[in-house]
Amino acid sequence: MNKSVLIKKYSGVYEAFDVNKLINSLRRSRADEDIIQDIARKVQEQIEEGMTTKKIYQLAFKMLKRKSRVSASKYKLKKALMELGPTGFPFERFVSKLLTHEGFVTQVGVIVQGNCVQHETDVIAQQDNEHYMIECKYHSDQGRVCNVKVPLYIHSRFLDVEKQWERQKGHEAKIHKGGLYTNTRFTSDAIQYGKCVGLLLTSWDYPRGDGLKNRIDKSGLHPLTALTTLTKAEKMKLLEKGIVLCKELHETPKILEQVGVPKSRHKKILEDSRELCRIH
Repeated sequence: MNKSVLIKKYSGVYEAFDVNKLINSLRRSRADEDIIQDIARKVQEQIEEGMTTKKIYQLAFKMLKRKSRVSASKYKLKKALMELGPTGFPFERFVSKLLTHEGFVTQVGVIVQGNCVQHETDVIAQQDNEHYMIECKYHSDQGRVCNVKVPLYIHSRFLDVEKQWERQKGHEAKIHKGGLYTNTRFTSDAIQYGKCVGLLLTSWDYPRGDGLKNRIDKSGLHPLTALTTLTKAEKMKLLEKGIVLCKELHETPKILEQVGVPKSRHKKILEDSRELCRIH
């Protein structure tokens, strides 16, 4: 394609279509390079002026799914995080599971006494002398981001809790920090504020090289919503039972029967789940 075609991003901003961005995003699926190049070529042939990035993703995903269900599951990771809803609780559980895998002892949905008032905290995480109070900001819409108001609010709550923690016996040598996790992105001023006050910020792609997408790839802890072999209704039933990881499915396969998934589909679902959790 020689001429420049403008496409519409989730933010509403228009930019020139760049096939290399599509190729790089497809490479996250770990599909064979010849498959990636073939899909990129076919998508490029269908690009029209004003087409949305959502539509482009849907075209690529549909083609990839026909080639490899597991690769398609890896490709839809960002969308899978959006599907950890409709409440924020599944995302909180997911963050807790990720931190537990990384060596923290975690609690979800804890009432913490602050210096002035009580605070309902999404995740408390402890490892050695590190003691973290973490809030999770879930969005079901990729176009929504965390602006500076969110870390401002989270940090003020943390400061109230920190005063109380510092008075507790055995906390003299502990490092107390507040944290904020989101499944979308932070604005630049939110990041600037977080850095300034020492708030731990984690989003889809922040910190660079250590955001959610990188940590999920490294750990193999893919959300069950990434599976293409489960229906939306089945995913919702599993989330309601507190299951958020593919790993939890093949560790407790009976859960599929409990939520009404036909036995004839169990094998395919569990095979995809195991393959998706493999660390390459």
